[in-house]
Amino acid sequence: MPRDAWEPRADAHAERADALTAVWRAARDRGDKHAVEDFLFTYYPTRVSHLRRWHPGPGVVLVGAAEHAGRRWYRDVALPDGGTGAALDTAAFLADRGDTVRFVRGLVAATAGRPGTFGCFGLHEWAMVYRDRAAGRDQRHPLPLRLGHEGTDAVVESHRVGCSHFDAFRFFTPEARERNQLRPTRERQPAMEQPGCLHAGMDLYKWALKLGPAVPGDLLLDAFELARDIRYTDMAAAPYDVSSYGVAAVAIETPEGKAEYVRRQRGFAERGQVLRAWLVDVCDALLGAVPAA
Repeated sequence: MPRDAWEPRADAHAERADALTAVWRAARDRGDKHAVEDFLFTYYPTRVSHLRRWHPGPGVVLVGAAEHAGRRWYRDVALPDGGTGAALDTAAFLADRGDTVRFVRGLVAATAGRPGTFGCFGLHEWAMVYRDRAAGRDQRHPLPLRLGHEGTDAVVESHRVGCSHFDAFRFFTPEARERNQLRPTRERQPAMEQPGCLHAGMDLYKWALKLGPAVPGDLLLDAFELARDIRYTDMAAAPYDVSSYGVAAVAIETPEGKAEYVRRQRGFAERGQVLRAWLVDVCDALLGAVPAA
């Protein structure tokens, strides 16, 4: 790929990353916490500078890419015209991260192959604060509860809780864990993840990050944007009052709120399935690559 083709892509990628992170960066620069977007930079720890950096993915040689010299997992490539280029060193990447590539490929493909479940209504967030006050514990976010403590507990007690995602379930209060119909574990994660799960959708961003420079820039930012959109719905449907962030509640304790939650959940699942197919393709390209001599 000649420089006059890839350089505009890299610049556009950085501009898109800046737009997607503008709200969080503004809060950070003011020294403020952002109860919605901080999650995207703490639970999924990364830097804005990493999001801004464009990569072409495996199998692409960037002509005239002197700035890639010395970057981890890149190699110099001699071109027939005597020039030089840079490309992902798939052999070095697989030597260091091969187990990660195989794990991500297996988990994402297995999740993509299952039907989505769309009846959880985001109760995982409610289960994380269930009976907190009664047990003398602090709640997870310094935000008021829309229905108060007793009202929040009542919503949990009046619903079937069926969370399949281990990294949500592990934050349930002890009392809420006993109410969950499923028993997700880390070991069973590849067998339990399903595409309707909001946390599984957000985690596509995590898997893209773990694959680092092997992930094309558009895939990384698409995954980040999906995670950001899901996070807003996750908090809108949570027991917290997020109106101070200009976010209207998705009142899952009502029939109308349940319908709105499922509508959004299905849309996120469709977007997530596209990204899962793309991540599998990237993993297959890595695992099937024959490094050039």
